Amino acid sequence: MAEINHMYHLYILKCADKTLYTGITTDLGRRIAEHNNNKIGAKYTASRQPVKMVYSKKFKNRSAALKEECRIKKFSRQEKLEMIKKSKVCRK
Repeated sequence: MAEINHMYHLYILKCADKTLYTGITTDLGRRIAEHNNNKIGAKYTASRQPVKMVYSKKFKNRSAALKEECRIKKFSRQEKLEMIKKSKVCRK
């Protein structure tokens, strides 16, 4: 089956308990709203609301986004925080 041509977003959320959650989506606004809703968000974020997006990056296809998600999920918390901090400096 051919892949639908959507832009994918990798995102990192900071949860109310200060933990970090990483995921991918085609619609950031919708997905963050889902994470802040107990019934349709991820099980992990359901008890850690509210969540706030602290990082996002666009990808042309799902495969590239999934590879980056896998790579980032292997990072330590400190490595993720450094990556988030660097991305904010680059945007200024």
